[in-house]
Amino acid sequence: MKSVRGDLLQLAREGVFDLIVHGCNCHCEMGAGIAKSIRGQFPAAYEADLATTKGDRNKLGTYSSATVETENHQLTIVNAYTQFDWAGGGVQADYDAIRRVFERISDHFSGRRIGYPKIGAGLAGGDWPTIEEIIDQALAGEDHTLVIFSPAS
Repeated sequence: MKSVRGDLLQLAREGVFDLIVHGCNCHCEMGAGIAKSIRGQFPAAYEADLATTKGDRNKLGTYSSATVETENHQLTIVNAYTQFDWAGGGVQADYDAIRRVFERISDHFSGRRIGYPKIGAGLAGGDWPTIEEIIDQALAGEDHTLVIFSPAS
């Protein structure tokens, strides 16, 4: 896993990544965190989320996606269903769902430049070292980069 500091969405628009992945709940919300920014900047990703069944626990470990045109390239945005809900305390991240969705991403998008934030470790309360290991194993051999948010100066 490579790691850089910056704004995942800006880097994606600039062509650094072919594919970005972010964690979603299964309730078609995209109302907080980076999901909210994606919803605002890339409405097609939110439309892909809305095309799934709201509140369906079977979405865990799967994804929806949208491919959009940016300034100079195509970008695929993957809504990874890594937590069932967002409400309540404790850990909302589902480690098994994270593993399954990243294995699917590796199978379906092999060879692409993949970027993502600390999926499951922010609002979902998951343990980043655990999630990092899961992603590294699932994306072994792929070009993938963790983007640690750092606003432009």
